[in-house]
Parts: sequence; C-alpha cells; structure tokens
Amino acid sequence: MEDYRNPRPAEENSNIPMITLLVLVALVIALLYVGWQSMSDDTTKTEVVLSTPPKSDAMKGQEDADLVTAPTTEMPEEGAEKENKKASTTVDEEEKQDKKAQEEKVAEKKKEETKKVEEVAKTEKKTAEVPLKGTTFVHTVQAGETFYGIANRYHISKAALQTLNPDVKPEGIKVGITKLNVKVKAIHTVGPGDILRVVAQKYGVSKQAIMDANKKTKDITERGEKLIIPLP
Repeated sequence: MEDYRNPRPAEENSNIPMITLLVLVALVIALLYVGWQSMSDDTTKTEVVLSTPPKSDAMKGQEDADLVTAPTTEMPEEGAEKENKKASTTVDEEEKQDKKAQEEKVAEKKKEETKKVEEVAKTEKKTAEVPLKGTTFVHTVQAGETFYGIANRYHISKAALQTLNPDVKPEGIKVGITKLNVKVKAIHTVGPGDILRVVAQKYGVSKQAIMDANKKTKDITERGEKLIIPLP
C-alpha cells in the first residue's frame, strides 16, 4: 500500500540567521567594552581624588583672599599727574595757612606793642600835664636836693616839673642858684588854732604831705608861718 502523505520539504540553507546572530554578538561585545571604559574612567577619577591631599585652612584662606582682593592695577600716567598736582595744591594751601597764621601773630604782636606804646605815651602825657589849678611857687635848690626829689616833695611828676622849667637841665641844678617853678595848691598863713591836722582837713590833703612839702619833722606850727600846701 502506497504512502500518499506529502513528504516534508527539505530545510533550505540560509545565511540570514547566522548574520543576525553575529550582529547581536558584536553589539553585546561593544556594549560591554563601552561599559568597561566608563567604569575605568570613574575608577581613575576616584583614585585621583583620593590621592590629592586636602587643602589646609591657611591655603583656603589665602585662596579666598586672592579671590576677594582685586587685582592691583598701575595708575595711568595722567592719573598720577593729577594726584601729584592735588598733593602739591594741598601742600601749598597748608603753607599759605601757616604763613597767614604767622602774619596774624606778628600783626597781633605789633598791635599789642603799639597799644603799650600808646598807653605809655598817654601816661607820660598825663603825667607831664601841669595842673591848671593851684599856685606857682618858686623853689630855690637846697643842699642835698635833686630834681627828682624836689618833684616828689611837692607831689608832682618829674615830667611836669620839667615842663614848668623847660630851660633847666635836671642834672645841672646848683644849690642856692637854681630856682624852680613849682605848682602847689596854696600857700597858707598859720592863724590861731591852725594845727597841721586842721590845715590838712581844710585843703583836703594829708598831714604828712604838708610836713614833707615844708620839711617838718614835728607836728608843730607857729603863728604867722607860711605853709606850702602841695597838690593832693
């Protein structure tokens, strides 16, 4: 009995599956290689980081300072000239102020000196003024007397005595010869009850001034005696 079953077709030899397999194998190998390279790079970086010594605080501080500090730039020539001019101007102003202060001090000193001279001149002028009131008395120079002593005796200044006697030289007076005009308050003739205290009260001068003017050493008066009453 014949077998009528269809025979199994023979498998064709095809190269397609083999090529596909090779491609897949190549891809797998490539992926493995790329992964190995990536792992190798990470390992190298880790080793570098681990092998680098840590920075000290001083180094960090220095780096921070370097970062904070602005780079120094040289001043342009024009800016330097401006700074020099500014400094020169400041020095000139200070010198002017010092000079002005010195001039003010000198002026103030001169002003004070002038004021003193004026005061002295006023004093001398006032001293040299001859009193308008009073009586002119002629005094004959006596032994032991000086020009200055005579002025003191009659309570007037030396300048006033010189004004009253312009032709007389103070150092050239002679005993018994030189006669000086002296300004006195009055010439008083002693009357009854005229003791020195009473006479002094009458003319508004001190008793001692009357005794000095009349060269008295004792508080005694005589009736009819003429007493020189000096200026107060």
